[in-house]
Amino acid sequence: MTRTNITIGLFGFGVVGQGLHAVLERTPGLRARIGRIAVKDRSKSRPLPAELFTFDKNDLLDDPNLDVIVELIDNADDAYLIVKEALQKGKAVVSANKKMLAEHLPELIALQRTTGTPLLYEAAACASLPVIRNLEEYYDTGLLDSVEGIINGSTNYILTAMNRDGQPYAEALAKAQALGFAESNPALDVEGLDARNKLVLLLAHAFGLVAGPEKLLAVGIDRISPLAAAYAREQGLAIKLVAEARRLPEGGGIAAAVLPTLVASSHELANVHDEFNGLVTQSGFADRQFFLGRGAGAFPTASAVLSDLSALTYGYRYEYKKIQQNAHLTLAPDAAEVDVLVTFDDAYPPDEADFTQVHEQFRSARRGNYLTGTIGLGQLARAAWLRQPGVSVVRLAVPLRAAKTSANAQVIASKRVAAIQVD
Repeated sequence: MTRTNITIGLFGFGVVGQGLHAVLERTPGLRARIGRIAVKDRSKSRPLPAELFTFDKNDLLDDPNLDVIVELIDNADDAYLIVKEALQKGKAVVSANKKMLAEHLPELIALQRTTGTPLLYEAAACASLPVIRNLEEYYDTGLLDSVEGIINGSTNYILTAMNRDGQPYAEALAKAQALGFAESNPALDVEGLDARNKLVLLLAHAFGLVAGPEKLLAVGIDRISPLAAAYAREQGLAIKLVAEARRLPEGGGIAAAVLPTLVASSHELANVHDEFNGLVTQSGFADRQFFLGRGAGAFPTASAVLSDLSALTYGYRYEYKKIQQNAHLTLAPDAAEVDVLVTFDDAYPPDEADFTQVHEQFRSARRGNYLTGTIGLGQLARAAWLRQPGVSVVRLAVPLRAAKTSANAQVIASKRVAAIQVD
């Protein structure tokens, strides 16, 4: 679509929906207005005239006067049905629902191509950070080596309170909930699932790799142990929840995961605090570039929606050109390696045979147990001990890299360094 004036059918009038309304009121140059708003709660009081609202989605989807559907609801299943029908009816769509997009991305890409109708979702990745369009357009030559970032504001707020302020996890989570940065049921954030959904979108636009979220390893912050937090402090490092995707050499595919990570003070992500997001790109000629901005909140998210609406006025759509590069996700147990700190109880020790090398071991009846070692990313995802009670996994501050050889791995695995027993 290419229009000077656009009329919006808005689904959802929560924090972001109200933020969008406020932003549009302050941006008259865009010449966009909200024509109708679909909501669910009939009893809720709202600050706009009642005739602007409807409880029937078809009042928006079937209205020929509405040019664009903006979907800002929480329920991913309902959002999918709305977006799918809107595209089929030829209405352009802007969405911020990363869970819905990650779970249905192949179908939604195909539907855009069939109908010729665009779906934009800058707000679904990192709120105010303009990353999707940059990855889609700027890095379109196959020279992008990696992306890594803090892409969930809720967990970053919690970890900032733990790292900088010394708060226990439970206390930091409660504060984040009180301030509205975390939901009453925070599982999607603290278990790393929200970051994993966003990583699905980054993979598609950075490398042309369309992978279901279930294919990606995600370890959250809810299992970070006091011993792991103490280890980070003693090493002068901060724990951040980092999503990373990296191109392995010699056609080795793309390695991707979401892991709590120890970050050195010299790293760009070390200074990303509170609800902010940060993304680092590494490419062949541009070297390192760093995006920083608010990753949560009404206005930051609404600003990304506004950017998509503006792009629609001049006919912009994602072309997904990189899909033609046929990138593949590396899932083999030993195809990519990561160095990790594993803390554990005596009941569920990690299987040392899973590691290509164990660097250090520490056991204490008072403080707990840990080991540091090198393990294939696929092997870590498959490890039976990973999800056991009392087990905490934190990645050490090194990038994912190609493994050496599986034959060499068996030799290295026999080496045991710095085993320490403390009463």
